Parts: sequence; C-alpha cells; structure tokens
Amino acid sequence: MLVDGKWMEDWQPIQKADDDGRFVRQVSSFRNWITPDGSAGPTGTGGFRAEPGRYRLYVAMICPWAARTLLARRLKGLEDLIAITVVNPELTAQGWRFGGYPGADEDPLFGASALHEIYTRADPHYTGRATVPALWDMRQGTMVNNESADIVRMFDTAFEGIAPSGLRLYPADLASEIDDLNARIYDKLNNGVYKAGFASSQQAYDEAVEAVFEMLDELEERLVGDFLFADRFTESDIRLFVTLIRFDAAYHGIFKTNRRQIADYPRLSAYMARVLRLPGVIDTVNMDHITRGYYSIKALNPNGIRPVGPSHVDALMASIR
Repeated sequence: MLVDGKWMEDWQPIQKADDDGRFVRQVSSFRNWITPDGSAGPTGTGGFRAEPGRYRLYVAMICPWAARTLLARRLKGLEDLIAITVVNPELTAQGWRFGGYPGADEDPLFGASALHEIYTRADPHYTGRATVPALWDMRQGTMVNNESADIVRMFDTAFEGIAPSGLRLYPADLASEIDDLNARIYDKLNNGVYKAGFASSQQAYDEAVEAVFEMLDELEERLVGDFLFADRFTESDIRLFVTLIRFDAAYHGIFKTNRRQIADYPRLSAYMARVLRLPGVIDTVNMDHITRGYYSIKALNPNGIRPVGPSHVDALMASIR
C-alpha cells in the first residue's frame, strides 16, 4: 500500500470492508484516454494520441480485469501497436512484482522490481494500491489509465485509423443494453466472486454467493445464441469469459463459490469453449499463472498449497492448443 508515494504496509487482499463485512473494491485513479487525435476522452485530460509503439500495457495473467484488456488488444489486432509486460503471478508483500517466474517479464522501461514503483513514477504522491491493468505512455513517461473498462473501450475505437477492425465491442445500437448487462454481471459475478472470497462475515458471504449463482443461472438461460447478444461478440462477452475461465480452477475453491461449477452448466460450458476457440483468445489465458496467483493469497491459503486440476479445464485447454 502506497501512502503519499511511500510504501507503508504489506499487500493485503482485503482493501476495504463495510460495517457488515462486505468487500469494497478500490476505485481506479488514472482515467485519461487514448483517442485518435489526442483530444480528451470521457474523463481525464488530453494529450494521448493513438500512435504505434507509444504505449505499454502492464498486466497479470491471473487477473480477470487485466485479461479483459488483453482480450480486447488481441481481438482488435493491436498486438503490434501496444507492447505488454506480464508481472509475476504470485501476490507478494510488495504487491505485483516483475520477473522471477516462468512467463513473467522483467520491467523493460525502468528496471523496477515492483509495479508500485511504476505508479510513483506517474505520481510521486500516489496513495493506494498498484493495480493491473496499467496503461503507460512511454513518450510522456506517465500513466494513461488503470481502469480496465476504459482501456477496453479505448482499444475498441482509438486505433481504428491505424488498424481498422471489423469487430465493434461496444456498438452504438447495443450500448444501453450492454451497459445494463455489464453492470449486473460486474456486481453479481465478476466482483461477486471476490465479495464471496473476501467476505469477513457469514452474512456478507451468503449474500455474495447467492448473487453469483443467480447470475450464472440467468446467463445459462440467456445463452440461446453463440454469444450474449445473439451472434454479436461484444465487451459483455469479454467480461463474462474472463470470470468463467477462472471459476472452476480458482473461485470454486479459493473463494468458496462451490455450490456448482461452470462444468455443471451446459450452455455456459459450451459458450466458454466457443470463446476460447476464437483466434488468439487462448494466448490470453495462462492457467498456471491463474492457479499459482490465486492460491498464493496467504490470507486465504497460508500454506500456499495449489490443488491439481480441474481436469476438465486442462482437457479443454489441451484440445485447443
């Protein structure tokens, strides 16, 4: 945890809780936008023009919020325009660290040992947690944005003049429906599994788990087409997929959302496999990082023992690779 730019205490999974033990997530602090001409976006200030090779995305393969941005980057064909740095999946006392694990990168810009050092380069007086994803402007030497929802939307449109795409993740004609579905998926499922896992009272846990499976049941009924909006893949599908692919391997166990597995939902299982088979999507999923990361949370798993499997997820990944 950074306080006025200084590391003051070891990383803890529970950022904040309300009076009834409900997990409260930190609000993102950097909210600038990359735009085609560098003008200001919906929030923040201007000066961040879409240019190839200018931006670097810091991600953790364990993290579903970071995975959203990786998926958008891949599906929009931005791999050659936006570089990535993958942090170590293990959650340490210093938070996210660089290198030291297969598939984890050293910091190529500053030789930093931990992500919080990147945050204080952007704001020497930063207070809060150093989270992923984090989108860095290598020209100005500052942080653009650390909110995954914003980054997905800027990736959808900002680089169209450089790398045109036939895919629109947030089409205007579906915008209000996407916003409504996103809000419910986020509250009940994306963040709902965390509210269950980090609940500090039985009441908070019971509420969260109930909401998780209400949402999964609703989505199972909804999926009559290939995607959430019939045959159109949108950012709502990104949000759902990143939670589904982690559910049986991590959330079912470490977060105690164990009423059912995704494997128990025929439509959701088929949908998860269908999305995973889209070109390049499997490259954004690293099950070793996912299980290593979640089961490294000492507050939930003090001995650091990582379970094997689940075999059906391993088999699905192997069938595509």
